[in-house]
Amino acid sequence: MTPLPLRALIFDVDGTLADTESAHRVAFNHAFAEAGLDWHWDEPLYTRLLEVSGGKERITHYWAEVCGDVKAIEAGALADTVQRIHDLKTAVYERLVQDGAVQLRPGVLRLIESAFKEGLRLAIATTTSPVNIAALMRSAIGPDWTHIFQIIEDASTAPLKKPHPQVYLQTLNRMQLRAAECLAFEDSANGLKAATGAGLPTIVTPNAFTAHHDFAGALRVLPSLQDTTVADLRAWHAAAPR
Repeated sequence: MTPLPLRALIFDVDGTLADTESAHRVAFNHAFAEAGLDWHWDEPLYTRLLEVSGGKERITHYWAEVCGDVKAIEAGALADTVQRIHDLKTAVYERLVQDGAVQLRPGVLRLIESAFKEGLRLAIATTTSPVNIAALMRSAIGPDWTHIFQIIEDASTAPLKKPHPQVYLQTLNRMQLRAAECLAFEDSANGLKAATGAGLPTIVTPNAFTAHHDFAGALRVLPSLQDTTVADLRAWHAAAPR
């Protein structure tokens, strides 16, 4: 059977398009202080907490660790508190991005621009919030970034977090493409599980927070996209197991 041609690239955001996690950690700690909490997430703790996908989910998970499980009657109050903390964190993160604290990873912008020029469709599939995505992409690419990434699935549209494949399945459905016509880009084990769970051949570029993860099943594991070309992607895609 002749392999299907490569038609689209689907990117995760945090840790994949950009090294965002250090800025996220700083923003969480600012939010905790502003909310009157004595929490501080250092790098080892935050690295562990990244096993939980989603910022609000991460806060809730840690709350249970340090405060114990809440009763059902208190769940609503906890959800409100978590939302307030997350809103504070998002505002700090936006300021950090606007101040240039977050940059795209090496080779990412060049590959995106080359793929777009060659007619490949580009999409985002992430568990982060729309506000975080927009802040990063406006800073890195400019106000017309949605012209390049025409399909965006995120925390507002895919409530089931990675490693569940929901965000990728919805992306494929909106693009009206089969998984075998696409490549996914991830940085973490949860992201890889989500992408491959949707049938997507996946290229992983680990970062300092995810280098210890198990990436069995990835199509390629690369230190970055610095030297990767669209021709490389087409060759790897054509050779992917079907």
